[in-house]
Amino acid sequence: MDETNISDFVAKQPTEVKIETKDELDTFFEEFLEKDSLFLDKVVLQVKYLPEIILHRTAQMKQLAAILAPALKTDKPSNLFIYGKTGTGKTLCMKHTITKMNALAESRNIPLRIIYLNCKLKKVADTEYRIIAQLAREVGEHVPMTGLPTDEVYNIFLTKLDAKKQTIIIVLDEIDQIVRKSGDEILYTLTRINSELNQAQVAFVGISNDVRFIEDIDPRVRSSLGEEEIIFPPYNALELKDILAKRSILAFKGPIIEDGVLAKCAAYAAREHGDARRALDLLRVAGEVAERTNCEAIAAQHIDMAEEKIEKSRILEIIETQPKQSQIGMYSILLVLAAKKRGEIAETGEVFEQYKELCKQTGNNILTQRRISDLISELDMLGLINARLISKGRYGRTREIYITIPADMLEKINTTLQGELF
Repeated sequence: MDETNISDFVAKQPTEVKIETKDELDTFFEEFLEKDSLFLDKVVLQVKYLPEIILHRTAQMKQLAAILAPALKTDKPSNLFIYGKTGTGKTLCMKHTITKMNALAESRNIPLRIIYLNCKLKKVADTEYRIIAQLAREVGEHVPMTGLPTDEVYNIFLTKLDAKKQTIIIVLDEIDQIVRKSGDEILYTLTRINSELNQAQVAFVGISNDVRFIEDIDPRVRSSLGEEEIIFPPYNALELKDILAKRSILAFKGPIIEDGVLAKCAAYAAREHGDARRALDLLRVAGEVAERTNCEAIAAQHIDMAEEKIEKSRILEIIETQPKQSQIGMYSILLVLAAKKRGEIAETGEVFEQYKELCKQTGNNILTQRRISDLISELDMLGLINARLISKGRYGRTREIYITIPADMLEKINTTLQGELF
């Protein structure tokens, strides 16, 4: 730009410039702070909340108490395996029992220690080393995240346990995740730990959402771990409605839930295997949607909107928590379909070829085509794909695979899988 053009440009500019002191976000946040919330205590509708009274689980709580009570008299309780679908109250009842037993042990100076581990957390159950290291930390030993031989960490843990006469109950929640990630050898080692202790004694409680899990592990582990069993059945719609009604009184400011909302919420969750967690999530998200749209009450349409939001979150969670080989299988299907025209299908052979290539890229072992076919069936059962078995006459059978995931989620899922695998 030459000097003449610069002068013309400057001359055309307004002599008074208006400076905005507030942007839209400032206004939004100020209005948000001034607006009354529909919620009194949102935590009441979250998984981490522990209610004082647990509804519709009296029988299971009595069983649990009866099995673990000997620990309060310094006797070793039987090992226990608890299973049932997600959201049936397994973890809730266990944590409630732990709280009561710890309080009683402390007040009466009973040498009892209860260790709770969520094996779904990557930092806990990724490897045998991490499991034992975390157990050692729970009993007061500082163990680095890496760097020591596993045998040495185990001996540190063992020595600390046996330092005094005490009863230890180790609760392994989502115990099936250990086997998926690290194999069942670690469970065999832990369930045999009493043979190496002189003063202390250890009992184990395993909790799993997979009712078939106990059947698939080493028979030696199964016989040790499954001395006692408690099954948690799904909640029915009426039970879920009771739970929602109780929690809603504590969660919301006043009677702001319209007629039929709790029943609809309970019906949705009952359809999903009687999942109380699902029901509570629905009500919480429905409340957030109503609040965000400046509604003064939670109506039936807010449940529908919440259902759509949660379903999308559920799909991502399922994908993130799948074993590595399942993730590779899922990503293979997405890549095969991405290379095709919209509406086309993928076949098992195409997916297997892509799968082998991905295994080479990510440094994972290549499973057999039969095993990949099983993984495709599992993805089908999870609702991530639709795999239809068809006959090709003398050329055998194959599966036609469609994606059932909403189109607007595919990019996010691709990004998630890339982050998990590479």
